[in-house]
Amino acid sequence: MAGVDLSREIGHVIGGRVIEQAGERIEVVDPATGGVFATVPAGTAADVDTAVAAAAEAFGPWSATDPAHRAAIIRRVVNGLSAHRDTIASTISSEMGAPLGFAVKLQAGLPIATAAGVVDLLESGYRFSEEIGNSLVLREPVGVVGAITPWNYPLHQIVAKVVPALAAGNTVVLKPSEVAPLNANLFLSVLAVAGVPDGVVNLVHGTGQVVGEAIAAHPRVDMVSFTGSTAAGRRVAAVAAATVKRVALELGGKSANVVLDDADLPRAVKIGVANAFVNGGQTCTAWTRLLVPEDRHDEAAALAAAAAARYTVGHPRDEATRIGPMASAAQRDRVLGYLRTGVADGAELAYQADISHLPTTGAYVPPTVFSRVRQDMRIAQEEIFGPVLSILPYRTEDEAVSIANATIYGLAGAVFSADPERALAVAKRLRTGQVDINGGAFNPVAPFGGYKQSGNGRELGRHGLEEFTEVKSIQR
Repeated sequence: MAGVDLSREIGHVIGGRVIEQAGERIEVVDPATGGVFATVPAGTAADVDTAVAAAAEAFGPWSATDPAHRAAIIRRVVNGLSAHRDTIASTISSEMGAPLGFAVKLQAGLPIATAAGVVDLLESGYRFSEEIGNSLVLREPVGVVGAITPWNYPLHQIVAKVVPALAAGNTVVLKPSEVAPLNANLFLSVLAVAGVPDGVVNLVHGTGQVVGEAIAAHPRVDMVSFTGSTAAGRRVAAVAAATVKRVALELGGKSANVVLDDADLPRAVKIGVANAFVNGGQTCTAWTRLLVPEDRHDEAAALAAAAAARYTVGHPRDEATRIGPMASAAQRDRVLGYLRTGVADGAELAYQADISHLPTTGAYVPPTVFSRVRQDMRIAQEEIFGPVLSILPYRTEDEAVSIANATIYGLAGAVFSADPERALAVAKRLRTGQVDINGGAFNPVAPFGGYKQSGNGRELGRHGLEEFTEVKSIQR
């Protein structure tokens, strides 16, 4: 990709210039091998100041552009992401361990669909104004947006924030995860080629404790959009509160797959395991709790074990691999800790893969299915973020709904039933931002976000665009 050499030290991008900062660097590690293959600068509060100043200077001209002009630029961004799909996928695979085929399809493919959804909205005539009685109601850009993104779907999360922010006329200061930061430089290169003016999007590498906090606290940042853990989201909200800026949070999840007693159990379990294990289980919406009728628990556990056994763990470049390493050694250790906790708390091991053949230098964990899990166990309450499925039995439909809602989270979920209307009725009782019925497909233009401690605000489609606007009423 023109202008980006990922074989050397990578810099910030501020005001259209690559800043090759001297001083402390952060190593980018291939989780499949444990080897360092690039570094990025450990950004500082001063770097954030410079980036915010560039974004603030660019805001006036960019916010004044016609939405059709912004749409044309974003359409070129979509084309650029498509043209460099293989490079992006390979980079993300090396950064966070996603199997290469999955990286091509989802890690690089989903951002294309997400960006296309935004430009389609603009090109279909979305209006930033409406008449209500004697009022002209305007949706205007918020201003300078701070975007802080995670490592699990790194480019998708960047695109889901930056593209609608740009479409609405905002400028951006982006801090990608230091675990998977290189795709952000590729994205900035695509933006430049597409014609996004200098300073409209600025990239500052670094840690959440330094760069993330500086963005959240900055008095000239008008909004922060954050995706990450619930604990980190609480901190972002607390820091941002000092300047009363808008905060949008997409946080953790502990989603339940509620299989009703009339459902096709083999199909529901097969789809459920696939959802729980996608991206190595490092997915905030993963259905990590499988709720089944008590009298079919053992059958469900056997089905889940058989399905899990088909998920080969290995190097991301091996075509047979369905689950690569965790994104980092720290994440590997976190998952392994939960596996020990599940056993200690009395859950039964329905399945656990043998990964003894894999190199110990890689961040590999064994896909695991726990059965006879109680809702008070830590593995049923806390987000593990690995290929770990917990099976919980229930006696009645009401109890299933109660168990599904009995966590601090409310991001996603699923219902399986032979009766679509019954499934819909149960879906409406789940306190979550999204529910899939009988394996309904992910919709990249439907609103995405959570209830409770899974966050606030919405991303994707029209709702995601409007998240980056202020509403003004003018009476005439």
